[in-house]
Amino acid sequence: MPRSAGKRVRRLPRPVLLALACLPGLAAVLALVLCAIGVDRTAARAARSAAARSAAPGHQAPRPPIVPRDRWLDGDARSQPPARYDDQVSAVFVHHTDSPNGYDCADAPRIIRYLYAGQTGARHWDDIGYNFLVDRCGTIYEGRAGGIDRAVTGAHTQGFNHRTAGIAALGTFTAGVEVPRAMTDAIAALAAWKLGLSDIDPRGSVRLTSSNSLSRYAAGTTALLPTLAGHSDGYMTSCPGAALAAHLPAIRELAARLQGRVPEVRGAMAATGTVAGTATGRASGTITGMPQGTQGAH
Repeated sequence: MPRSAGKRVRRLPRPVLLALACLPGLAAVLALVLCAIGVDRTAARAARSAAARSAAPGHQAPRPPIVPRDRWLDGDARSQPPARYDDQVSAVFVHHTDSPNGYDCADAPRIIRYLYAGQTGARHWDDIGYNFLVDRCGTIYEGRAGGIDRAVTGAHTQGFNHRTAGIAALGTFTAGVEVPRAMTDAIAALAAWKLGLSDIDPRGSVRLTSSNSLSRYAAGTTALLPTLAGHSDGYMTSCPGAALAAHLPAIRELAARLQGRVPEVRGAMAATGTVAGTATGRASGTITGMPQGTQGAH
């Protein structure tokens, strides 16, 4: 029948057409083909959705604001080799920079530039060792080059630079020194995001293998370390200072909450004597830190 002028003929939805095609009739062969195509495509979409769900980490935290390194470097970059990378970040080490505390936060870029000059000058490192730095106002700065979102191999913890990230608090936080709340909150937010990319629980533990006998553990020794650790957990040092180290349990708890994790049951920890909430996924295995030339900090 000819189509009436000015009227639109509504097409049946694709599922209805497929259903009609599947009915017995003169076009049985065509119906079988159409049904097979429809079933195959539906199954393929379901498989892709399931794969995407399984690939996505279960406990991601939002990325906090991070000031890029060109804001503090100010065109003062030295020639350096390309950045090195690991497959993921399985642990975070917290440091302090052992520098004065009474600074204006507006001066933080200048202080970081001074640290960079010392590490790449007198120490002959290829770049600043820390992956990130946090000032007392809670501003987070990108440190070592290579990409904020990537697992950049740092030079912050002798023997344990691989598959870890170093976060340095600007200042000196020895016993009795006040640690600003904005700083600890920022460290927690940064660690929650960075560890969440690999679905790592900040309250957990991970096995890391030392790559350097100058660390707290001889080269080749596998150590069980916190996934959010202080520098002194991996190296014989007072860093990150007794005052900041005392805040690490609270920083771990806040980071876990930011990842959407259920709070720990304190009784379970006391009964087992171990750290609750061990690292999930691939981080629960043994991790070998390959030797590299620029390792250290304090």
